[in-house]
Amino acid sequence: MSALFQPFKLKDITLRNRIAVPPMCQYMAGDDGMVNHWHLVHFASMARGGAGLVVVEATAVSPEGRITPACTGIWNDEQARAFVPIVQAIKEAGSVPGIQIAHAGRKASANLPWEGDDHFAEHDERSWEIIGPSAIAHGAHLPRTPRAMTVEDIARVQQNFVDAAKRALDAGFEWLELHFAHGFLGQSFFSEHSNQRTDEYGGSFENRSRYLLETLAAVRKVWPEHLPLTARFGVIEYDGRDEQTLSESIELARQFKAGGLDFLSVSVGFTIPNTDVPWGPAFMGPVAERVKRESGLPVTTAWGFGSAQLAEAAVKAGQMDLVSIGRGHLADPHWAFTAAKELGVDQPARTLPTAYSHWLERYR
Repeated sequence: MSALFQPFKLKDITLRNRIAVPPMCQYMAGDDGMVNHWHLVHFASMARGGAGLVVVEATAVSPEGRITPACTGIWNDEQARAFVPIVQAIKEAGSVPGIQIAHAGRKASANLPWEGDDHFAEHDERSWEIIGPSAIAHGAHLPRTPRAMTVEDIARVQQNFVDAAKRALDAGFEWLELHFAHGFLGQSFFSEHSNQRTDEYGGSFENRSRYLLETLAAVRKVWPEHLPLTARFGVIEYDGRDEQTLSESIELARQFKAGGLDFLSVSVGFTIPNTDVPWGPAFMGPVAERVKRESGLPVTTAWGFGSAQLAEAAVKAGQMDLVSIGRGHLADPHWAFTAAKELGVDQPARTLPTAYSHWLERYR
């Protein structure tokens, strides 16, 4: 029996299988951050393809928190209402709707990936102010130096996350993910590369963890206990200090769990441009397994699990509880159906809506 196609229960939510569509920025929103028909078709197709969980892309909690002008937002009620048809479509297809809420920090105010993927110049009319824990630029194609956040800025952004979580709940989302990875604001506070503050938010491990733990605690107060509250967290940088960073990250993951986090999506930090990431099939599997074992949190990870055999092996071996398939779903929205066929699952077309499965089963 396939491990990948076993249900997964977390709190009051049960996923029909262990296949997750992770957040993948589409950069197809308007300047107002509103989702549109592109997003409806995109996310509904992934859900109809059979994935158990579909997590909507990094969605900014404030205008300044966008990566680009084409990023989705949930900083007002109109934006939240626009998500409702998407949430309904995901549910109607049998998947659980999730959303990742985010603030891009010093990686904000950037061009689209296919138009340069670089910071707008400060004098560019499309540009906006960027902020971070310290006045330290990311570097490479993102050279602008952020304004160091005041304590008041920190409190304001944390309230933005709380408000975004409330709106996500009102829109019907059943799985909430906090974006603490990929060099964005949460990750930047935790990393010594980007945080050189001398107040209670910088310096020691305890201080560098403070922003993330406070944000989690604030959101935990407004997100229902019966629904999963999760985070995506970069636990390793591949910068030559891997054991130190990973050990600290696992300790913080333990504190996340104690603070009410239910699940962790394990990722890479991407806080600095000059690293040596060992790209390859399933390279994050052993890292995810260690985080799971030592933190006690159920986990997922992405990065190179696009083959059905690799995904099946990772779940069967207990490396992770869900497997996040990103680019595989872009190439084939029916990735779950394809995987079911490859793994010899009985009646694989049952992963699809009846309007598809009836004909696929009848004429196979």
